[in-house]
Amino acid sequence: MASLQELRQRQLSVKSTRKITQAMKMIAAAKLRKAQDRAESNRPYSVFMAKMIRDLVSRSSNMNSNTSNLLSGNGRSSNLMIIVITSDKGLCGGFNGSVVRRAKLIAENHQKNGGKFTFFCVGRKGYDQLRFEHKSRILESHSIPDKPSYEKAEFLGDRLISLFKDNIFDCSVLVYNHFVSAMTQEIRVNQLIPFKSIESLSGLSKSNLDDNKESHTLYECDPYEYEPGEEEIRNTLFPKNIFVQFYSALLESSAGEQGARMTAMDSATRNAGDMILNLQLVYNRTRQAHITRELIEIISGAEAL
Repeated sequence: MASLQELRQRQLSVKSTRKITQAMKMIAAAKLRKAQDRAESNRPYSVFMAKMIRDLVSRSSNMNSNTSNLLSGNGRSSNLMIIVITSDKGLCGGFNGSVVRRAKLIAENHQKNGGKFTFFCVGRKGYDQLRFEHKSRILESHSIPDKPSYEKAEFLGDRLISLFKDNIFDCSVLVYNHFVSAMTQEIRVNQLIPFKSIESLSGLSKSNLDDNKESHTLYECDPYEYEPGEEEIRNTLFPKNIFVQFYSALLESSAGEQGARMTAMDSATRNAGDMILNLQLVYNRTRQAHITRELIEIISGAEAL
């Protein structure tokens, strides 16, 4: 049985931990509101961008430029690059683990069908989990800022386009947490290159791809008229769409991270409170047992005299 001093020390330790988790919960809640606003404000723009690209593709009759390969691909689908977006920090429950598990599942299914795969990690936690099993397959690893910027998305998008032009991969999918609420994040798999979804790609299905039909219907509008010309607009919009979709995924992941951390820290705070109550109960029982034993020793000594 632990001594009274040990029980007091454990109580103090748990109380200190509870103060830390309470503070982290409040910080995450403050960051969540801003991150949620940024993610929700960007959604209409990314949806409109995707619809514009679809409309442009449906109207295009001749696409021979190098940029159009971002849309049509290089005719192969054997080399798959999986872009895994996680966080740089932990203490957010299963937020990072669920993304990594989905990425591994896609990779395993693709490999079973004779394909090859590599990982492109955005966020330190994803790299930390993948490097033990797939370190040789991790092509690049990048940190993610606490407040994602469009410049960061452009940098990552440029790296992706450069690797594609160097024939490092044939197809790329983006795996990330889509923010639903502070309690809920959904794993989304969005294909970036080529733009059209490839249902035959191993490990992917139409339901897995980030094809939010409800949002597309919500923002439905008349066909576009393009100026100055489709070729010039294609060369501008196709890379820009990759930047926008990357930026959208970073914002959604950032909001989801703060929501998951707030939920995890709230649970940790409540668990710490329960542990303090249990330790207090054990402390009181132990103290009572000590007092009872001392009384018995005093009475026994008096009777012996």
